[in-house]
Amino acid sequence: MAEVIALVTPVMDVLLQLLMKEANSFKRLRKEVKSLKDELECVQCFLKDAEERSEKEDMRDGVKVWLKQVREEAFHIEDVIDLYILYVAQHCHSRGFVGLLRRTARMLKALKPRYNFISEIKEIKASLREIKDRGERYGFNSSAPESSNRVTELEHCGIRLGSLFIGDDEFLDLHSTRDELMTRLVEGASTRTVISLLGMGGIGKTTLARKAYDAKVVKAHFDCCAWITVSQSYNLEKLLGTMAEHLCPEFKIDAIEELIGRLRNFLETKRYLIVFDDVWQVDFWGVIKHALPSNGRGSRIIVTTRNDMVTADCQEDSCHLVKKLSPLSHEIAWQLFCKKAFRFKLEGHCPQELETLSLEIVRKCQGLPLVISSVAGLLSTKEKNVSEWQKLNDTLNSQFQTNPHLPSISKILSLSYKNLPSYLKPCFLYFGIFPQGRSITKITLYRYWIAEGFIKEKGDKTLEQVAEEYLNELIQRNLVQIQGFLWGGGLDRLCQVHDLMRDIILSKADEMNFYQIVGGKMSIVRGKCRRISIYNCENDCMKVNEVSGVRSILLFNIDGRPTNFHMDSWFEKCKLLKVLNLTDIPIEHLPKGLGYLFHLKSLTLRNTKVKRLPTSIGKLQNLQVLDLMNTAVRELPIEINKLHNLRHIYGFYYKHTIGFCFEEFQGLRMHEGIGCLGELQTLEYLEVSNDRTGIITELEGLRQLRNLGIYKLTAELGATLCASIVKMNHLECLSLVSNSEAEILDLQAISSPPLSLRILSFVGRLSKISNWILKLSNLRTLTFSFSSLSDDPLKRLQSLPNLEYLYLYKAYDGEEIHIEEGGFQKLKLLELCDLNEVRVIKIGRGSLPLLEELRIGALPQLKEAPSNIQHLRNLRVVEVSEMPMEFVLAMQPDGDQCCWKVKHVPNVWSYYKFGRDRFDAL
Repeated sequence: MAEVIALVTPVMDVLLQLLMKEANSFKRLRKEVKSLKDELECVQCFLKDAEERSEKEDMRDGVKVWLKQVREEAFHIEDVIDLYILYVAQHCHSRGFVGLLRRTARMLKALKPRYNFISEIKEIKASLREIKDRGERYGFNSSAPESSNRVTELEHCGIRLGSLFIGDDEFLDLHSTRDELMTRLVEGASTRTVISLLGMGGIGKTTLARKAYDAKVVKAHFDCCAWITVSQSYNLEKLLGTMAEHLCPEFKIDAIEELIGRLRNFLETKRYLIVFDDVWQVDFWGVIKHALPSNGRGSRIIVTTRNDMVTADCQEDSCHLVKKLSPLSHEIAWQLFCKKAFRFKLEGHCPQELETLSLEIVRKCQGLPLVISSVAGLLSTKEKNVSEWQKLNDTLNSQFQTNPHLPSISKILSLSYKNLPSYLKPCFLYFGIFPQGRSITKITLYRYWIAEGFIKEKGDKTLEQVAEEYLNELIQRNLVQIQGFLWGGGLDRLCQVHDLMRDIILSKADEMNFYQIVGGKMSIVRGKCRRISIYNCENDCMKVNEVSGVRSILLFNIDGRPTNFHMDSWFEKCKLLKVLNLTDIPIEHLPKGLGYLFHLKSLTLRNTKVKRLPTSIGKLQNLQVLDLMNTAVRELPIEINKLHNLRHIYGFYYKHTIGFCFEEFQGLRMHEGIGCLGELQTLEYLEVSNDRTGIITELEGLRQLRNLGIYKLTAELGATLCASIVKMNHLECLSLVSNSEAEILDLQAISSPPLSLRILSFVGRLSKISNWILKLSNLRTLTFSFSSLSDDPLKRLQSLPNLEYLYLYKAYDGEEIHIEEGGFQKLKLLELCDLNEVRVIKIGRGSLPLLEELRIGALPQLKEAPSNIQHLRNLRVVEVSEMPMEFVLAMQPDGDQCCWKVKHVPNVWSYYKFGRDRFDAL
């Protein structure tokens, strides 16, 4: 439901823009558009009421049809408006006397399409009135009946019962966590303490809380206990009443203030334990805490939630503990599965003939105890033969939706989706458009969301900053998993959704025709569709019936058949396209018809063989993103400078994967005049030269730049570039690559660097580390390559207060690296590579307290582990590559020299170079 609201909202925005544009040119058109906007606002009100109703009761078929009609009408309105805007854009702006004659002729011609447009608006208004009438018949303007609340509560309770009554044999891997929780409950400070159990649905929060709550030692420790299940749309008065029923049933009070007062008085003299299970609302604690006195008697409150923001709201100084639950390890998941699936006849042991299938089934459960237990329980009732188990394995995803013996899994996971606000639902659904198992970078997500119109302006924040807030909220709700940094330690990170959540996403997307996924031999789009994602297509993947209304086309894993991609016909049919992703497609050129795509906002040609862009690209006045990474494009046409809405240009080519090679790196040449691209936020990498200093001077006019990469920088250009950089107040990422390994990067002239800088990268010689670098208090990532510094850079850099990642590659010619006491307080990842003269690495006491990963590669003179490495208690990974065999063997578990120093490190890996582009484990 909220998805339809989210769909209608951008249509309203477009209508408002159209009203402003056409205000003076055609009053009758303005009147009709305003009337249409009013009708759409009424329907939007019905939608909001329908959404509230749908959360409390199952939607009737008639309501589903009504929603489909609203969605299709919203599509229709958007199509009509976009076609009209396209027509206007294609018939304007000629200069001179001939231009005057042309404009006069066009004004006369324009009357006809405007009248046609008015006629279409009238038809849409009539259709909207019919939809509105049907909405009134469904009663969407009235409140939902009281009984539906009871249905929801019963359903919510039923979903959770399985988590409340799990036996000890299904409680593997949570025993130690339960014991830790019980200790927190009965020992520790006398102050009131809130303990939050956090994690995604099905991870075991409720089970863990219940096991601790039911323990005799816990019950005996407290004067009174209460278990309260909090529904998604809880009623405060009812919740307080439930607490009163559990704790002091003799109270019969209705007013909230009196209930809070009586509860406080009752609990004031008692040591109490209260569990609030499945809390969703962020403001929950701010209200309920008033009924829970901090009485200095060792009272405890447990809150289970899927939402990080709920735990943040519960925080009260040091009296708040957070335990985030993670999926089961493979070993524990396997034990749990076998114990339950083979409990009747085989005493928990898996027959050899079923082992491969069983392992595959466990993998699909992805470490969720609830899912493993449910699936294993179902299999325990099946015949123990390969065909029976293969049948379930092949249909496991659909079984979660339809099998009556697995009723709670899909519902539990779906609750997280249903609880999302309307503005987050389309963003979350978008994860399903990418192939399964394919991670997506945060920045790429932001680009797509913005191009699709999902992100709304918010104060003085950029759309990218708002998109980041949206993603962070999804992460905080434990719906999106963050995997780690990309190579180079930049700010961009990979993210994906749990496979089981992806199944729910695909089911919901299919239900509302949010997008269609085609591929294999079946490559037909069913009916009208807004977004098409094409995987592994064997036929001509664009032989589709209805593509005129398509707004997004994303292709993945299409290889070997460039003749199948008839892009001329694509561009002719898909004139309203906003997003086009051709990553990895084996095409060598783009047709001139690219200019037809006036509404296009995002064009991705990454990893294609395209060599040049057609000059018609200058017609794409709405283009925001141009991604040319790892293409053969070396120079942009001058027409690019006409694209005043362009926000991001990615354009470098690099095929080497280990280290850096100047000969294999290429940037983009651009024509002078880029200073007019006032919205530009990303420019990576601009190729410069000594005979074109003007383009560097123009950079100072790009005041919105956040990410800047410069290639082939020479010492002569250093001062000019420095003068531009100091004026980039929003700059967050700066990467500078010199003309050659011997070229010096002269950047001493920066007096007041942009304090917003978070990533700084140098590839080229440096005479010394500039003083201005030490002023960068927000710097998170710093890399030096080919710097050939004579003084120890770590001594200079260790005071940077927020540095998290430091990378040195052929950057230092000295023999000793010394990290002094207390240095690098925030550093998490340190990489030292190809430092040929380094013989000793000293780590001072109290330094690197947060270091998680240490990577050492190709330091031929280093014979032993860094001193004091044993004191780095947060160290999780030590990775060694291309090191002397003496050093490698000493670091092995059976080594006799340094192994004790890294005994506390869970992962110590050694690699040697094999071929040019990869390392193999030793």
